[in-house]
Amino acid sequence: MGRMRDAVKKSRDRIEESVENAEEIDFYGGEAHFTGDYTLEVNNQTIKGKTIFLVSGARPLVPAIKGIEGIEYLTNETALELVEKPESMVIIGGGYVAAEFAHFFEAMGTKVTIVQRNKRLVADEEPEISDLLRKSLARRMTVHTNTEAMEVRQTGKVVTVTSKERDSGKIIEVTAHALLIAAGRKSNADVLRVGNTGVKTNEKGYIVVDEFFETSKKDIWAFGDAIGKKMFRHAANHEAELVWHNAEHGKKSRMNYLTVPHAVFSYPEIASVGLREQEAIKLMGKQEVLVGMAMYTDVARGQAMLETEGFTKAVVHRKSGKILGYHIIGPQASVLIQEVVNVMAADGNLWSVAKGMHIHPALSEVVLKAFAKLSEPK
Repeated sequence: MGRMRDAVKKSRDRIEESVENAEEIDFYGGEAHFTGDYTLEVNNQTIKGKTIFLVSGARPLVPAIKGIEGIEYLTNETALELVEKPESMVIIGGGYVAAEFAHFFEAMGTKVTIVQRNKRLVADEEPEISDLLRKSLARRMTVHTNTEAMEVRQTGKVVTVTSKERDSGKIIEVTAHALLIAAGRKSNADVLRVGNTGVKTNEKGYIVVDEFFETSKKDIWAFGDAIGKKMFRHAANHEAELVWHNAEHGKKSRMNYLTVPHAVFSYPEIASVGLREQEAIKLMGKQEVLVGMAMYTDVARGQAMLETEGFTKAVVHRKSGKILGYHIIGPQASVLIQEVVNVMAADGNLWSVAKGMHIHPALSEVVLKAFAKLSEPK
């Protein structure tokens, strides 16, 4: 973190040195946008910079649902500002944000209903993990997947969400005291008007960068949610260090996105790093991939915890033994994954995990267990 703070300070010092009349401008008092090459307007004042870092991030995506404009709704940015617990809540969306907030509010005593357009919750995870998460959440709340939110309306403090099952066409109506929109993220590059300085964006509006984080405009760099890659705080922190190095010392540092882990703090907890099974098969061919799965109950600690559903899943390259991906759902998943993350960031070989002695009876034994069960994909 010390390196991070130093990098940020150096970046601010460098920006202020390169900005005309920087001392006269309140950088934090208004919304900035580009008006020309290397030129922005902030609070009706113009600033120019020789080197610019774009960290504009992303905002909640609000889907085009009939009636949404006239409804009071929450997002991940406003939900924790509540001072009273909602008696009931409908969550539109079924990704990481939806899963975490559904768990949180249900645990606080709110009656929760999830309406998810996709056939699966947390669709970017392994299918087995998605299935177990839905099974677990459905014990505590109502979960509708493959269901499209069609219309919302509000009467007093009560919101009604009308949805349609995508396969059967069945109409579902749910009323609640709060509506949380968790349907994805939207780039803020449009607010910044980056096209005015020649910075390109992709079809989803995220800023396009090369492997060193430089945009299509020389000496304009971007990282974090602004580029729409691994949209996690820890990934952005690491990108910040690399961007500073590349801007200050020349293009040398790249990001290995295969080794970027993430966790979903739902219940059960989820953690993943690297490729999913089908991604590995598509990339390398089925004959080059091995998969191993271990239940928590395969180790003594898991048995003692009576954890009968949690599991780990390893995806490995057959010839080299390189770990291509690892996925966990169950207690302490975000802690257990770190052992694999560290190895993938080093030599990446499964034997580096196996050589380390694992404490018995500790839950970490379940990490190793998945490698002991490797076999060909079904």
